[in-house]
Amino acid sequence: MMRLTILLFLLFLSLSGNASSVVKLDIKGAIGPASSEYLKEGMSFAKSQNAHAVLIELDTPGGLSSSMREMIQNITNSSIPVVTYVSPKGARAASAGTYLLYASHIAAMSPGTNLGAATPVSLMPMPKSDDLNGTSATTLEKKVINDSVAYIKSLAQMNDRNISWALSAVEESKSLSAEDALKYGVIDMMAQDTKELLNKLDGRIVVVADKSITLKTKDAFILNFEANWKSKFLSVITNPNIAYILILIAIYGIFFELMNPGSIFPGVIGAISGVIALYALDMIPFNYAGLLLILLGIAFMVAEVFVTGFGVLGIGGVVAFAFGSVLLFDANIIGSAVSLPLVIAFSLISLSFFVFVMRLFLSSRRAKVVSGVEEMIGTNAEVTDVLDNGYFVHCHGEIWSAVSKSELKVGDRVEVEKISGLILSVKPIKE
Repeated sequence: MMRLTILLFLLFLSLSGNASSVVKLDIKGAIGPASSEYLKEGMSFAKSQNAHAVLIELDTPGGLSSSMREMIQNITNSSIPVVTYVSPKGARAASAGTYLLYASHIAAMSPGTNLGAATPVSLMPMPKSDDLNGTSATTLEKKVINDSVAYIKSLAQMNDRNISWALSAVEESKSLSAEDALKYGVIDMMAQDTKELLNKLDGRIVVVADKSITLKTKDAFILNFEANWKSKFLSVITNPNIAYILILIAIYGIFFELMNPGSIFPGVIGAISGVIALYALDMIPFNYAGLLLILLGIAFMVAEVFVTGFGVLGIGGVVAFAFGSVLLFDANIIGSAVSLPLVIAFSLISLSFFVFVMRLFLSSRRAKVVSGVEEMIGTNAEVTDVLDNGYFVHCHGEIWSAVSKSELKVGDRVEVEKISGLILSVKPIKE
């Protein structure tokens, strides 16, 4: 479909004589590996189509520093002007989004949007030491802050934007509205929509790769670049909610397979989900304590099934499971966390399953056999005939040969003790 669109676009250009085109990318949600891959593919596509500019429509709460830096490298090393536009109204460019705005050749925002709060967040706390001002801060935190300050300062100097506010956004987590951002020289312009933005960009001179380029965007043809299957796949599995669900499917699937060997289906689903979950966890930071608490919670709920108690293990398991789920991903670091309703739902479902369903499953496996020869053991029978070396008894509507250590007579009620071939061993039932 995209190739057909490109062919029609090239035909349109050849007929109209207009060589101006803009490739538009939509980056929504948390910045992560999928966003970086999408931007990289979009920049390559724009270059292959000789696009006049790349327009990034941005709405993000922030995200991973590593992915953000990869994206900034693609932007700053581009030979095509990159315009980052915070849109639609109500969107934001928080944390990593602020860096992307500062790195772009043109930074624009829609009314009703904001940017800022670019202080980096550490996933794991470090030992504290006193700084020169007497305030408490970790050595690692100071290194990260200083590195971030230097980084955003270099981006501001490169694109001639407000340096002092950029530093305050990192050091003090300050934010700005679109109107104030334009007033203080943080962005280059404001626009109600994409059409107005392209009209305002027309004729503007920007320096890209040490060359001055005059933008011709007034009547530019917009090519919307869609993410390929790999970027879409990364976007799905690196979503904290999806990664969380994959982890639980892997744990439960493998657990079911161990409880009932030979089922195959739960084990296969669990193994596949586990591999995908590990792939996702390799790309997004997670809290090991949170993962261990989830495993500990499941272990406690399993123990509740086997140990007779007052529900302490089950309640403790639910609490550990819920806390581990909440701690697994930090929204301040990756831009989003596991949904609280999802955590509550899985906690209650897990408790119900292990306490009730698994107890029924285990009791059914320990239940008395209700079919076959073994079912006759313990049942009652009646002596119908006495022989020299044994008896005939009536059991389950059939006549069986029987032996007994006690002397029996016709009409006695007996109980089957065991079966040897087709001969029952019986004992008299005392009235």
